[in-house]
Amino acid sequence: MQEHVMPIGPATRLEDVHKTLSPEPLTRPDEFRAFYREEVNRLRGGDTVGRLELGLRRAHGGSPYKSFLMGHPGVGKSTELTRLVQRVEPSFRAIRFSATTELDPVAFKPFDVLLLMMAEAAERTAKAIDLGGAGQPPSEERLKEIWGWFASEEKTISQASSKALEVAGGMGGMPDSWWAKVLGLFGTLRGEVKYASVRERTIVEYRLSRLSDLIEVTNRLLDECNEKMRRAARAEWLFIGEDFDKAGMPPGQIENLFLTYANVFKELRAHMVFTIPIELGYARSAQLPFPSDRVLSIPDTPVFQPDHSAHHLGREAVSSILRARVCPELFAEAQMMRLIVASGGNLRDLFALVCHAADTALLRKAEHDRIQRSDADAAIDALRTEYERRLGRSSYDRDDIPYESKADLLVRIYNQDQTARIPDPALYSLLRARAVQEFDTTRWFGVHPLVVDVLTSQDRIPPSADGAVPGGTR
Repeated sequence: MQEHVMPIGPATRLEDVHKTLSPEPLTRPDEFRAFYREEVNRLRGGDTVGRLELGLRRAHGGSPYKSFLMGHPGVGKSTELTRLVQRVEPSFRAIRFSATTELDPVAFKPFDVLLLMMAEAAERTAKAIDLGGAGQPPSEERLKEIWGWFASEEKTISQASSKALEVAGGMGGMPDSWWAKVLGLFGTLRGEVKYASVRERTIVEYRLSRLSDLIEVTNRLLDECNEKMRRAARAEWLFIGEDFDKAGMPPGQIENLFLTYANVFKELRAHMVFTIPIELGYARSAQLPFPSDRVLSIPDTPVFQPDHSAHHLGREAVSSILRARVCPELFAEAQMMRLIVASGGNLRDLFALVCHAADTALLRKAEHDRIQRSDADAAIDALRTEYERRLGRSSYDRDDIPYESKADLLVRIYNQDQTARIPDPALYSLLRARAVQEFDTTRWFGVHPLVVDVLTSQDRIPPSADGAVPGGTR
């Protein structure tokens, strides 16, 4: 897959806005330097990445550091994880993988995660030292052990042997070398875990019955890979599993992985940080495999205070991110701030709003190539409609929650009713829909500005004397 590369520097033309406002996380060092702004992190009330870094540095050379990371969609978790990777280098080398692109989101099994971790650790350890590896593959003993775990699966071994011929040709080696054979096996498994829904049921049941043996095989491999890395570069591998909190991941799949098979993560001898849904971290924290102080969260960035007055520092922090990507001259007076407020400080929403407004301006052949009020209106109206849809019943809600219950809770949160902070199915649903936002370490909730608009239109929140709606966009 070709790597996405953003232009370095703010867009100076409406035609280029979509390039610098890509929703892709900042993973390249040059993009991170150009676009990351520390101001947002300072407003969130506690440096989550700093805590992760401290834990990892204390664990280097000792017992593995394991943590879960939570955060509402669009707050920039992946970018913060890039900051973590940069801060722990060179003591740690990160292996990042996505649950939505490298696993089958609706059908993956716990052993798929182990297989992916094994393949990544072995292949990256074998890379040359100047490419971030140890310059040598795992030992023949480890390779035979990996191959042996699959020995009774005739179809898997047959496919892996065929791939080994291709691998050996590319390596200029022998097809029966253990490294070529295991690389062929890893190639076969990568395709299998990505399309797990078509896998034979008997294979799934057989592997699950032997999961404890696979954990031991994985641990011995990871121990050896880390030892090779320590000798070559004084580094250890850090696994970062991302997107396990995405909306498209069925809740049952995630609970099966982190709760039913919690022992997998307890027993693995590896440093790891995995993202999880907020609902799982709140409602089932006692059942998670890591202690509560290893379940960390990245809050939202506020654009309003709890009393619905403007949060000027929050708006300026979000503005600094936007100005790094889009020249302010592309916005007519006050339109940049209107879009910032409408985003609720959520970066994914903000990027979508500005791209929509820029495209609207382009399509109407904008005068002086600027985003005008009508362009911003169109973007805000479109996103408000999307938020209104999310307030309905969702297939991802565990409970069938009527809208009246959600609306009642939203009004209570808007009015800062402290009892509304107590987690329940309605709150989880609204958090998942991003209708409710959560801020800083004092943990106060707010209603997204676009949802305030919706509630006002339904006469659930009255406007002020001058006709404005505190906390909304109108």
